[in-house]
Amino acid sequence: MELDLLEASIVPEHARDAKAEAREFAQEHIAPNAEAYFDSGEYPWEVLEAGMDAGLVAADVPEEYGGRGWDLYQILAAAEEFYRADAGIGLVLQLASFGAEMTDEYGSERQKEEYLAPVGRNEQITGLAVSEPETGSDLAGMATVAEKDGEEWVLDGEKYWVGNGVEADWVTLYAKTGDDPDNRYGNYSLFIVPTDAPGYEAEHTPEKMGMRASKQAHIVLDGCRIPEENLIGTEGAGFYMLAEFFNYGRVVVGGHGLGIAAAAIEEAWDFVHGRNAFGRQVNEFQAVQHTLADMRLTFEQARSLNWRAAEKVETKDQGGLWASMAKVASTEAAVDCSERGMQLHGGRSIFHDRRIARTYRDARIPVIYEGANEIQRNLIYSQS
Repeated sequence: MELDLLEASIVPEHARDAKAEAREFAQEHIAPNAEAYFDSGEYPWEVLEAGMDAGLVAADVPEEYGGRGWDLYQILAAAEEFYRADAGIGLVLQLASFGAEMTDEYGSERQKEEYLAPVGRNEQITGLAVSEPETGSDLAGMATVAEKDGEEWVLDGEKYWVGNGVEADWVTLYAKTGDDPDNRYGNYSLFIVPTDAPGYEAEHTPEKMGMRASKQAHIVLDGCRIPEENLIGTEGAGFYMLAEFFNYGRVVVGGHGLGIAAAAIEEAWDFVHGRNAFGRQVNEFQAVQHTLADMRLTFEQARSLNWRAAEKVETKDQGGLWASMAKVASTEAAVDCSERGMQLHGGRSIFHDRRIARTYRDARIPVIYEGANEIQRNLIYSQS
């Protein structure tokens, strides 16, 4: 008996084709390559290029700039499918246009033609540079500075955990442009920074325990000069632009968790229905049945919340509150289901080639990125 936890009935009708496309691609290109890329830790350029050919990379970029104009529901539907097949490769596919959404939302027409359109046409990839070595979730505590010098901005500082910081053609970078102690949220701005700009140096961070196909970078900005017109939107509005952007991102990260949780449940279900112990099939033991029931409950509760949050964010109805709740519920469902799945696999769970071992490692990461879950709980309380 096969489970299909990511069935489409909860997905809005207009997003079901996107889901079907993502599922077909994941089955053909992601799942068969997942173990190899996890083992090697190499960047999956071939899978990324296949995703581009299939129209599944940078699909959120508007059609007039080369993308498909997918909305949050469609991106979430694809995220679930990608991450069920493999979280590391799924992250690569979704990071290829990460941060470019703010150029679409707030950028000038020149910026959209020069930077957004090549991403939409899959000629370039990008990344988002916000976190720093000493500062992660405190958006009003970042130390990287941007100072005006004639017709240029000069950037100095460091960024960490930057997806595609080495591979990208340009990054959306968050930097301090003011020093008003009475308006700490108004001291930051966003910039388009080409990765070949003088003073931009990046290297990969050390290997991660999970999502090994995706590459993050440590960026050093040493007198990095960019044209003044590379400021996105209004000077001093960066914090508020990011906060809005993260509402969308956290719903999608919830989809990351749901995909991982679905993989863990399906893997555990298949294992216990195909193994005997003490003269019985393992799934016949009531304790095992209860564990699988709890996994299913955890998953379905999180998925229902996540899709409701997508609607709340799209309609701008307390989007921040719902995005934070979805992110916490779905990413922690991934952790819980992966841990239970490991237990059901017994000693075999620790073998490196086991899919459940990969989901267990991968599940530890989304609870941290896009704002650690402890920060999300602060937001849930304050916005309630």
